[in-house]
Amino acid sequence: MEFLLPKGDYLRYVGRSLLLVLVCVIVLVCTDQDYYSLLGVSKEASSREIRQAFKKLALKLHPDKNQNDPNAHENFLKINRAYEVLKDEDLRKKYDKYGEKGLEDQQQGGRYESWHFYRYDFGIYDDDLEIITLDRGEFDAAVNSGELWFVNFYSPRCSHCHDLAPTWREFAKEMDGVIRIGAVNCGDNRMLCRIKGINSYPSLYVFKTGMVVTLNYTKTSHKLMQIVSFSGNFVNAIETSFASGLGWLITFCAERGDCLSYQTRLKLAGMLEGLANVGWMDCGTQGELCDNLDISSSTTAYFPPGATINNKEKGGVLFLNSLDAREIYQEVMKHLPDFEMISATSLEDRVAHHRWLLFFQFGEKDKSNLQEFKKLKFLLKDEHIQVGKFDCLSSPTICNKLYVYQPSLAVFKGKGIEDYEIHHGKKILYDIVAFAKESVNSHVITLGPQNFPGKEKEPWLVDFFAPWCPPCRALLPELRKASKHLYGQLKFGTLDCTVHEGLCNMHNIRAYPTTVVFNQSDVHEYEGHHSAEQILEFIEDLRNPSVISLTPETFVELVERRKRDEIWMVDFYAPWCGPCQALMPEWKKMARMLNGLISVGSVDCQKFYSFCNQQSVRGYPEIRLFPQKSNTAHQYYSYNGWHRDSYSLRGWALGYLPQVSVDLTPQSFTEKVLNGKDHWVIDFYAPWCGPCQNFAPEFEILARAVKGKVKAGKVDCQAYGRTCQSADIRAYPTVKFYPYQGTKKSVLGEYIDSRDAKGIADILNEKLEAIQNKGKIKSRNK
Repeated sequence: MEFLLPKGDYLRYVGRSLLLVLVCVIVLVCTDQDYYSLLGVSKEASSREIRQAFKKLALKLHPDKNQNDPNAHENFLKINRAYEVLKDEDLRKKYDKYGEKGLEDQQQGGRYESWHFYRYDFGIYDDDLEIITLDRGEFDAAVNSGELWFVNFYSPRCSHCHDLAPTWREFAKEMDGVIRIGAVNCGDNRMLCRIKGINSYPSLYVFKTGMVVTLNYTKTSHKLMQIVSFSGNFVNAIETSFASGLGWLITFCAERGDCLSYQTRLKLAGMLEGLANVGWMDCGTQGELCDNLDISSSTTAYFPPGATINNKEKGGVLFLNSLDAREIYQEVMKHLPDFEMISATSLEDRVAHHRWLLFFQFGEKDKSNLQEFKKLKFLLKDEHIQVGKFDCLSSPTICNKLYVYQPSLAVFKGKGIEDYEIHHGKKILYDIVAFAKESVNSHVITLGPQNFPGKEKEPWLVDFFAPWCPPCRALLPELRKASKHLYGQLKFGTLDCTVHEGLCNMHNIRAYPTTVVFNQSDVHEYEGHHSAEQILEFIEDLRNPSVISLTPETFVELVERRKRDEIWMVDFYAPWCGPCQALMPEWKKMARMLNGLISVGSVDCQKFYSFCNQQSVRGYPEIRLFPQKSNTAHQYYSYNGWHRDSYSLRGWALGYLPQVSVDLTPQSFTEKVLNGKDHWVIDFYAPWCGPCQNFAPEFEILARAVKGKVKAGKVDCQAYGRTCQSADIRAYPTVKFYPYQGTKKSVLGEYIDSRDAKGIADILNEKLEAIQNKGKIKSRNK
């Protein structure tokens, strides 16, 4: 039955319906709150800032403290989920690029800790300014900077770590400015701790370039004085090594007044390493020298390079009356010469012949050059990097050409003014040192509209990024590593999208970082993890593709219309899908291992959504194998295995290859193998044996590899136990070689100690070559 509404009522009905739909959409959008907003942090927040923000909210919103609130659990799950995503570099990148859609296949973080954990165990050192909390991306830069580092590897669940924490804080304050004090949370950085061999907590390590020393944990060894004494051994090594060309900080000890203590002098030696030598003089035994300088009471003086200790005029000598190491250090640093100011007329010539780290400032009174940065000359001397300043107000044209619009620093690699890289990391000493060392030895340059790659013959890898984006900053060192391996084959550049917004929009950049390879008219976007190894694998796969990117047309042509004896494996994926991204490097590795046996392809279901829908693809990734064509064969087989690594996928695929090896019975084993005139390689196996099942595809690859030279056979030792017993088979699988050398073969054969198809093939080829050489010698003798 139909009901007809008058025209006016109909329009009012439609209007109310549209309004209801609009309200529903607004509600849906508003409830999907941004993760950064949930935690109250900006998109450029560091890992430490994210932890601090989450801890503050956790203590306030935890269900343990809000037991009367029925929504407490759900509210806490939201902030917990936001923290779990933003603390992880890879998940954060996916979220920034695809939003929550890119995280649909990730675990939703339904578990959390008690309020007590967040109050007392979570982020132990996040509020201690003297202790630098290091994550995976910062660790290598810190310990390779050339500075002396003392690092505490700890776990938040370790009681001994909490026992040590007050002492570690006290130690950090005691040694502030002398050595760098760091902490690594192995709960959040498991991979880093595993790589460094950390298997117990707490573990204390001293790092200096080329040196790693550990302090073993005992309850007594971790008292303050023991730690100070242990670290003092390394500072003492600094104090007793004198460098020529440096000034001297000398403590004169007289009868009157207080003299700097040994501990204070030790601190100053560490603080002024590479800047000044530190020593002391007893005026009781060196009275004449003290009299020349009119020293009647204990004091400390700094003698610049060239000044002499018997200079009565005291020209350039700085006398210091303080007994505090920090105050003396600051006064000496002020007295040290500033960096050289490079003129606009000499800049091009300077950077064409030498490596430079330049601070770009805007006016002489620019305070971007902190006193601590004066250590850069010493820390970078082994890399032959000179340090200077350039005033952009004196020559704005040059700075505009270099895309420098605010105080910053850049490395010039000694190959001209265009071969440079701008620093986008933290403005702290160890990060700048690491950047400078990495940059001069790599081949990454800063790009802009003038030098952005066009349709050139040479391929380029371009990283589109924003300086405020933490995943972007973490990727840059990996790009530098990769560039060293591909020098002369691929050029590397970075483009700052906050400066060159129009150029980024032209290339449809919607998230940071976006890494793209331009090869003339071909454009390939990198979707893998932020590691040099995977970037190199990605480039290798572009040069020698192991996986064919299929369109609906090529899928029909190559897969559906494949030859009768051809086999295909196809991955239906979506670029935003986390498991798809994790599968991609394994998929390419598997394709290289299957080369020549099975063709491998992939279909982008975001790009070809309708086609994937027609193929009944309901989830990503969907892995299908299309077997050799036959009248009764399946159209395809879907992979439902738990493991998606290259070896598991390869083993599954090889199971669909037609068998090349021969199944042998006792009778055929005797007739063909022992009495026949062919070389044989035999796999003795049992059907119930797991390793035998894993080895079966490998043996089929072997059978194909040696086809025409050696025949391959299989003997079921469960069915034919006596045959295997006579061949002295004691374990499964066992591989034996039965070569024909003119007489009946021994039933024992020759044992092959390998389970790898290529390895076995190499062994067989060596044995065949030896048999041939033996036959030639016999012929000559005859």
